[in-house]
Amino acid sequence: MNADINLTEQLKRYFGFDAFKGDQEAIIRSLLEGNDTFVLMPTGGGKSLCYQLPSLIMDGTAIVISPLIALMKNQVDAIRQFSAEDGVAHFINSSLNKAAVDQVKTDILSGKTKLLYVAPESLTKEENIEFLKNVKISFYAVDEAHCISEWGHDFRPEYRRIRPIINEIGTAPLIALTATATDKVRGDIKKNLGMLHAKEFKSSFNRPNLYYEVRNKTKDVDRDIIKFIKQNNGKSGIIYCLSRKKVEELAEILRANDINARAYHAGMDSATRSQTQDDFLMERIDVIVATIAFGMGIDKPDVRFVIHYDIPKSLEGYYQETGRAGRDGGEGKCVTFYTQKDLQKLEKFMEGKPVAEQDIGRQLLQETAAYAETSVCRRRFLLHYFGEVFEVENCGNCDNCLHPKKKVEAKDMLKLALDVISAVKENFKVDYIIDVLVGNETEEILAHKHDKLKYFGAGEDEDEKKWNAVIRQAMIAGYIEKEVENYGLLKITDDGYKYMKKPVSFKVTEDNDFDEDEEPVPQKGGGAADPALFSMLKDLRKKLSKQLDVPPYVIFQDPSLEAMATVYPISIEELQNIPGVGAGKAKRYGAEFCDLIKRHCEENEIDRPEDLRVRTVANKSKLKVSIIQSIDRKVALDDIASAKGIDFSELLDEIEAIVYSGTKLNIDYFLEEIMDEDHMLDIYDYFKESETDSLDDAMDELGEDYTEEEIRLVRVKFLSEMAN
Repeated sequence: MNADINLTEQLKRYFGFDAFKGDQEAIIRSLLEGNDTFVLMPTGGGKSLCYQLPSLIMDGTAIVISPLIALMKNQVDAIRQFSAEDGVAHFINSSLNKAAVDQVKTDILSGKTKLLYVAPESLTKEENIEFLKNVKISFYAVDEAHCISEWGHDFRPEYRRIRPIINEIGTAPLIALTATATDKVRGDIKKNLGMLHAKEFKSSFNRPNLYYEVRNKTKDVDRDIIKFIKQNNGKSGIIYCLSRKKVEELAEILRANDINARAYHAGMDSATRSQTQDDFLMERIDVIVATIAFGMGIDKPDVRFVIHYDIPKSLEGYYQETGRAGRDGGEGKCVTFYTQKDLQKLEKFMEGKPVAEQDIGRQLLQETAAYAETSVCRRRFLLHYFGEVFEVENCGNCDNCLHPKKKVEAKDMLKLALDVISAVKENFKVDYIIDVLVGNETEEILAHKHDKLKYFGAGEDEDEKKWNAVIRQAMIAGYIEKEVENYGLLKITDDGYKYMKKPVSFKVTEDNDFDEDEEPVPQKGGGAADPALFSMLKDLRKKLSKQLDVPPYVIFQDPSLEAMATVYPISIEELQNIPGVGAGKAKRYGAEFCDLIKRHCEENEIDRPEDLRVRTVANKSKLKVSIIQSIDRKVALDDIASAKGIDFSELLDEIEAIVYSGTKLNIDYFLEEIMDEDHMLDIYDYFKESETDSLDDAMDELGEDYTEEEIRLVRVKFLSEMAN
C-alpha cells in the first residue's frame, strides 16, 4: 500500500524538514506496507515522527496509546501547529469532560481526526471500545512500550491489556516504540503485544552530544548544584531527586539563591503540575526539580543539563532521564551525584516487596552502581549495557575520558577470575566469584564447599574493588557475560575460553574512589554566525510564544534560528530553505522574523551572501559563507570551530580554501590576541622571502619555536593581504 508515495515530499509538506533522520523513512514504509513494526530509538532520535507522518498520509484514524496525559497534550498541540485544522489530532483521557469527549468523537466520525491519543486506562473503558469499533483505524501505536515489561524501568500493569483490547476493537498494523530496552525487555514487549514477527528497527543508543559525569556526593552537594547552575546561567535544566520532600526542599534552596526553579512531583495537584510543565516549556522557568514523574516524553529540545541528585534505580531510567538533554543535537550536560549510602537506602526501600521483584530491583541497582564507580568510558559502558558495541576507547565527552586514569596490567587477574568462574560451573554471581577469589568464608561458600577449591583465596593480594573492576571490564571486552534473566550468573564466552588457553595483555583502570571533587568540563555550544541577531530572534520567538501561548520551540527550534542568523533570509520563500521550516510554519510565523532580519541587515549594513538566495545551496558553500561572515564580525576562530562542530584544523582548511580562491579575510583581531607580534612578523617575513607556500618547508626553515597552527594562520594573513 502507498509504496509509490514520495515520503520526503510529505515530510517537507507537513513538518518542514528536508530529510529523514536514521531509520525514520524505513520505519514509516514498513507501517505503510501494513507490517507490525518494533522501533527501538533513543530519546531525541525522532520517534514520534514515525507515527505522526504516516497517520497524516493513511486513510482512517491512528490510535496512539501513551502513558502520560501531559505528553498527549504537548503532542496534540505540536501536531496542530503543522495543520490548518485543529481537529486533526485529539486525545481522550480522564482530564476531559463529557462535552469535550463528544466533540472529539464528532471530529473522528467526520474523518477530520488523523491521530487520536489515548491513555491505556481510557482505552479499557467499555464505552470507548464500543465507539472505536465503528471507526476506520489506520494503525495502532504503543508509545513508551517498555511500560509493558516488568523488567522495564516504568512497568504499568494496565499496559498488559493492550493486545486483547486491540483484538476486540479490530486489528490493524501495530507499531511499538521505546527509547530504552535491553534484550530481555524487547522480548517481553513483543510477546505481550503479540508481535513476535514484527519488523524490527534498532537505532544506535549513542548520543555523542551528551556529556556524562559522575561526582562525589558530599555534604556540600546543594552548593555544588547552585555553582553548576550559575555557570550555566539562563539555560534550561532538570534536576531529579528520589523523594518528594527533597524535591520541595531543593527547589526552595535554589529560589533563595536567585535561581528560577520550581518543584514537580506526583503528590501535587494536576493543575499545578500542568502549569509548572507549561511554564518550563514556555521558558518562564529555567530549572525543574522533580521526581521521575516528570519528563516522560517532555518534548523540549533545548534542555541543556540534567542533574541526578540521587543515583537512579536502573540504567534504563538513567538513560531515559539523561536523554532529555540536548534533543536538538546541541549541548547536553548530564551530571550525577553518587554516594554508596544512597545505594543502601534504595536497597532498604525494596524490603517487603515480593522476592522476585527484589531480585530484579537489586540487579538493576548493581548495574547503576557499576556505572557510577567505573573509570572506563561511560558512553562505552552504557552502550554495552544496551547490547551495543562501541569500539572507540576514548569518547572525549565524559569525565572518565577527559581525565583518564592510568591503566595497569591485569592479565593474570583475568585468567584467575575465569578459572574461578569455570571451577564453580558458571553458576554464581559477581559477588560470589570475588568472595572465592579473596577468600571470604561466607555461609554460601562453606555450604557449597568452595572453600576447598585450590583457587580459594588465590587473589587475596588484591582488594575487592580491583577484582570488581577487572570483572566488569572483562564483560565490556567480551570475555565474560552476565545472564540477566538468570539472576546475573556469570558465564564465560567463546573469547573467554580462548583467553584461558592463551592469555594476552589485558589492561584495566581502577574504579573511581569518589573522594575528589572535580570541576565540570566546560563545553562550548551554539552555532549562529551572527550572535546578536540570534539573540534578537530568540527574543522575538519568546514574545510570540507568549502572545500565541505556545512553547517557543513550537514556533522555530534553535537550529532553525541559528541558520537564520547565518543565512539572513528576508522573504517567506527564502525562509522555507531554512532546516525545520515548512511552508505552514513560514506562512504562520515567518513575516515578523523576515522583517526583523531585514531591519538588522539594513541597520548594520550587512551584505547578504548572494549564493544563499539560491534554493539548493550546498552545505559546503553555506559553511564557507558563514565562516566569512563570522570573521567579518571578528568572532574568535576557536569559537567559530566549536560552533560549527569541526575541529580547529578543519576550520583552517576551510579558511585556506577561501583565501586561495581569492577572497580577502582579515584575521588580525585573532592573531593579536593569541600571538606574539615578533613571532608573527618572523613568519610573515619568511613567506615574503620564500618561493613556496609549502607548510613543511616553512616548518623546517622556521624551526621548533613556531607551531604548525601559528604558521598556517600567518600564511592566511599573508595570502589575504598579498595575493588577494
